[in-house]
Amino acid sequence: MNKTATSLLLLYACLLIGCQQQVPSDYEQLDVQPAIYPDYVDVTVPANIAPLHFLFTDECDEVVTRLQADDEQLVLSGEKVCPDADDWQTLVAKAVSDSILVEVFARKGDKWQRYQPFAIYVSPDSIDPWLTYRLISPSYVTYEELTINQRCLENYEERVIYDNMLCSTEQEGQCINCHYSQLGNPRRTQFHARQNLGGTLLNIDGQLSKINLKTDSTLSAGVYPAWHPRQNIIAYSTNQTMQSFHTLDENKIEVFDKQSDLILYDPETNEVSIIEDAKDEFETFPCWSPDGKWLYYSSAHFEKRDTISDEAECILRYKDIRYNIYRKAFDEQTRTFGPREPVFLADTLGLSATLPRISPDGRYLLLAVGEWGTFHIWHRDADLWIMDLQTDHIRPFDEVNSPSVESFHNWSSNGRWIVLSSRRYDGNFTRPFFAHVDKDGRATKPFELPTDDPNYHREFMKSYNVPEFMLGPVALRPQDFADALKKPATPAKYAGRK
Repeated sequence: MNKTATSLLLLYACLLIGCQQQVPSDYEQLDVQPAIYPDYVDVTVPANIAPLHFLFTDECDEVVTRLQADDEQLVLSGEKVCPDADDWQTLVAKAVSDSILVEVFARKGDKWQRYQPFAIYVSPDSIDPWLTYRLISPSYVTYEELTINQRCLENYEERVIYDNMLCSTEQEGQCINCHYSQLGNPRRTQFHARQNLGGTLLNIDGQLSKINLKTDSTLSAGVYPAWHPRQNIIAYSTNQTMQSFHTLDENKIEVFDKQSDLILYDPETNEVSIIEDAKDEFETFPCWSPDGKWLYYSSAHFEKRDTISDEAECILRYKDIRYNIYRKAFDEQTRTFGPREPVFLADTLGLSATLPRISPDGRYLLLAVGEWGTFHIWHRDADLWIMDLQTDHIRPFDEVNSPSVESFHNWSSNGRWIVLSSRRYDGNFTRPFFAHVDKDGRATKPFELPTDDPNYHREFMKSYNVPEFMLGPVALRPQDFADALKKPATPAKYAGRK
């Protein structure tokens, strides 16, 4: 190497050293923690999560942030604190079962201030690598513009599973329900399309089929699904759903069922059976226990007066509709169900409980609880509750709740993480949050789905509906689903009662 090249390399190295950001040595120590968005202060994250990027929201002239784990540290400048993937993984590797210390320094004028540091705790428990959800605008005239997406939680990769507009036309519209799988298996998934080209689309081991689950003996097509953990059978609720808009209420809309039942579908025989259809009960939201021996569900007792239409009576008495949690034993050999058993009688407390979800070890029941109704995403009082099925002790899940809406939830495959839908930041848009749950049913502070640009969710005008953990990505293309939906639906056969 000649002298000129060597000199240039030395100069470049000196410039790099001179440009490295340093934390200020002279500063005023504050007794408050920094205001950041998203709020990642003292959260617990899995070691395989994408880098947590956040925004310093106080007014200042300059910001320097230091992240440190053991003998590794990273110093970044700017209001947006965005460690790259390699630097983040280096820090996380040092912080497993411990924490990353975060220090924020801000300059206002000619004076630096150091905020109280906070920690990002790193759990050795991994999280499932993918998440699926439906993205939808909070509007009632543009609902067709929605997609089912999948996001890798280990980075920021996002893919569209199905785009609803692929089968919508100017004359005939379509709407799709949320995505669901069998224990997070990307090769066993399903969703339901309504209106134009309606039907239930099943992806079983990569093969697509479109089924019409509505028979002459059942209430509707399948709406809310629950795939058995071992057998290729799916329980559904069948729902006749309505909505009513409020003019003077912070809860903008009431969504309710005027009827709902439970059915079982066998894809191998293409047969539908009735599980439960009691006259004065609204059965909905089925959920299997992890061992497949119990079917949990929500049901509301509602006796109609028969003096007005069902629709009008449900609208007038919507605050009287309160759901309890029940379960029915399931015989896997005969595929028959036992009588219903009460699990949590929420109506005795003047409450309504929906969306039962059982932890993979079978110990904990997670549910959404509000003052009334079934569609808690529109109820600002809605919270998550947790029940220990060994002791029957039930309590509000205060560690994860907020003053705004918590409306949906699910468990990771190892039972150490939950995903929950929350409107805690603005009261309008539903975002996914994650929390660690230990063996004693105690949770850590929830953290929002990480994004590459920390300001992304404050500018993104869509809600995430029904987030579900996945073990891998769905490999089929959006056009594959669209092509299947354009075919006629195969009518299911009615096979009696279970």
